[in-house]
Amino acid sequence: MASHAPVAGHEKIETNNFLMIVLILVALVFGGLVEIVPLFFQKSTTQPVDGLKPYTPLQLAGRDVYIREGCYNCHSQMIRPFRAETLRYGSYSVAGEFVYDHPFQWGSKRTGPDLHRVGGKYSDDWHRIHLNNPRDLVPESNMPAYPWLLNATLNPAELAPKMRGLRTVGVPYTDDEIAKAADDVKGKTEMEAVIAYLQVMGTARK
Repeated sequence: MASHAPVAGHEKIETNNFLMIVLILVALVFGGLVEIVPLFFQKSTTQPVDGLKPYTPLQLAGRDVYIREGCYNCHSQMIRPFRAETLRYGSYSVAGEFVYDHPFQWGSKRTGPDLHRVGGKYSDDWHRIHLNNPRDLVPESNMPAYPWLLNATLNPAELAPKMRGLRTVGVPYTDDEIAKAADDVKGKTEMEAVIAYLQVMGTARK
């Protein structure tokens, strides 16, 4: 009789939907905590790499346009630590390069090339032509064109509140940098901002 007790207990769990759901959730939460919590205490994931600087107001504005236009849907910013990846894109990504990114742009989707090490790879003019009409440079490209970025100007008043918000989550912007943010982007176009963002991607470790 005693040998059948575990079977009966197991059967009780399997036949009780509510109990099964609760136990699954407990297992997922426990497993998630074991995986995630240690990362909050590792220097490699919480400390910036040498040479990493917060985005300038123009770069920050460009990052917002990049996200708004959905560029992250096709272009990952995470080079995996595999030979095929590093040969094509450069050194693999590390968490310390993204401590000032909120939210970070890591991901598994990659329709177009990875952009993590694109900074400095092409000239500003190349990016301008490519964003205006990708097929002028890459005839087989299926990337959409973004010609409206050439004439759309940034709103200077938006930068200071964004920078203050980022400072609350650990980005070390100074009062002086925040005060000058509006002047730094005044009269700048969204195209200039996106190019500024692209040109700084992955340059900290270079």
